[in-house]
Amino acid sequence: MHALPTTIAKPAGLPVFPLHADPGSDCVLARLLADHPWRSGIPWPEGFAGGIAHRLDVPTSGALLVADDPDELARIREAFADRAFVKVYRLRTAARVPWDTNHCERPIAHARRDRRKMVVQRGASTPHRGQWYPADTAFARIRGGLFEARMSTGVMHQIRVHAAFLGIALEGDRLYGGAPSDGGFLLHHMGLSGPFHTTPVVTPAWAAAGDPR
Repeated sequence: MHALPTTIAKPAGLPVFPLHADPGSDCVLARLLADHPWRSGIPWPEGFAGGIAHRLDVPTSGALLVADDPDELARIREAFADRAFVKVYRLRTAARVPWDTNHCERPIAHARRDRRKMVVQRGASTPHRGQWYPADTAFARIRGGLFEARMSTGVMHQIRVHAAFLGIALEGDRLYGGAPSDGGFLLHHMGLSGPFHTTPVVTPAWAAAGDPR
């Protein structure tokens, strides 16, 4: 067993778990079990097969924290529930804004009409479904359209919807008004820190601090 949980690098465009329509499809879990078949024999809780402790959207690349046993997974999940982790991402936008740092604490909920989307609370009468979830994201420009985003909460689409609200919708994120790109939206999970932490993974060229774009 490892002294720290395992970190794996998720490629952009690859789902973490099999797609419902194709349970045999390529995914992070299938690759993890192929490399570490001993994980298949462990009784992981439902939704955490292989010890994968959290998820990233299909277009998102970056670091995934993977527990090496169920007890370690329970401690990691407890830390997530307590918001004890700081998650750091990089995003690229084609939008231009006058600010270099910004902070969004607007709650987020599911959109009333479009089940694919989340919405930011703009007022008491903002149309939505279900409950409002607390969300807190800090943004800082690295250079040009490249920004860092930090958060301790983890609401679905949090960075995407907060970025769009602040006028820096992710490049390629057409769902939230981002400019077109050749592939999916440009979002990379650099890693997380807290009671457990990820080890560094390769940063894509577009997210490198030295990229002039």
